[in-house]
Amino acid sequence: MEKMEVLLETSARHVHVSAEALEVLFGKGYELTKKKDLSQPGQFACEERVTVTGPKRALANVSILGPVRPETQVELSATDARSIGCAIAVRESGDIKGTPGCKLTGPCGEIEISEGVIVAKRHIHLVPETADKWGVKNKDTVSVKIQSDGRCAVLGDVVVRVSEKFADAMHIDTDESNAVMATPGMMVEVIK
Repeated sequence: MEKMEVLLETSARHVHVSAEALEVLFGKGYELTKKKDLSQPGQFACEERVTVTGPKRALANVSILGPVRPETQVELSATDARSIGCAIAVRESGDIKGTPGCKLTGPCGEIEISEGVIVAKRHIHLVPETADKWGVKNKDTVSVKIQSDGRCAVLGDVVVRVSEKFADAMHIDTDESNAVMATPGMMVEVIK
């Protein structure tokens, strides 16, 4: 059987905002300005940035990713979360119930979110065709073998997410990326 290989991408700290939050932070009727498309179809990095403030300190110039979402969510590395004084909640994107909150500040205002600060669980986006070929389904958990210069590793607890709206790619945060010396374009092997 051929190797099950997928592109490894690093997801840096970012914020997803609701339409309501966007208006408070940037003004009534404001729309996000696309800076560049991301690998997942329909997702994009924005020109807009906010300050994320926790109990200890603030992180300035945190990117917003579009499009707007139903709920505001802040995705940080564990190092970032600790540095601003937030408890670490490793979660899948969108699973924010019971997570820490923070303050977001934009040029026109600020909001306090009572929950929504997460450390994103490492995951693999797959289209249904790839998932079928590999014999995995949505919400399965796999491991991934990473071959890098001096920092080879096997990462477990990787959630598989399957949708026809995705493009095949694995996402890890900056802490994990630095730990395995990830490089742009790196392919990694999925181990069931």
